[in-house]
Amino acid sequence: MARAAWPGALAAAFLLGAAVGVALAAKRVPIPDDLRDVVDDEEDDEWRSWGASHSRGGDGPPPDLSRMDPDALQAELLRGQTGPSFGFVKLRPGTRRSREDVAGIATRWSNVLRTGSVETKFVAVDFGTLMFTMEKGRDILELKEFILSQTEAYEFKIGDKIFRRHGDPPLDQVLEKLQKGKSHKSKEEL
Repeated sequence: MARAAWPGALAAAFLLGAAVGVALAAKRVPIPDDLRDVVDDEEDDEWRSWGASHSRGGDGPPPDLSRMDPDALQAELLRGQTGPSFGFVKLRPGTRRSREDVAGIATRWSNVLRTGSVETKFVAVDFGTLMFTMEKGRDILELKEFILSQTEAYEFKIGDKIFRRHGDPPLDQVLEKLQKGKSHKSKEEL
């Protein structure tokens, strides 16, 4: 049995030696230590500005808040917020959801935003409401854009400001319309 293993071991040793010989014989490209004559022109303006703060910082004087209309003032205040923030998202009414469905939406949104470096956590409050918390309030505009792009979301509220898609009526009107539709159906059934 020992004699049968020798030819296989010799063949493996020969192949290993041949591979090492080929690797050593391969031509190596020398890299000089002096790189002063190398021109690095691969960076463009977008690459150079990556990671730079997008805040108003040194772009000039702050805006005159006394001359702003309320909506512009609210947007300016949201842009400058840097501390923790929280708010509520009302889900689109008229859709039946289980507890698991609402928790699934909260988990999915939290995970998607985390992949975009927006530290936001969503928690289900009831069958139609999510609460969110943010560590960095400066990401609020990205959060607004994300929430309003989701089909499940109807509106969200931060402080006393309510955001919804352009043209959507207030949530109270939608709920009232749904209630009228339900009461009209129940009267027809009687």
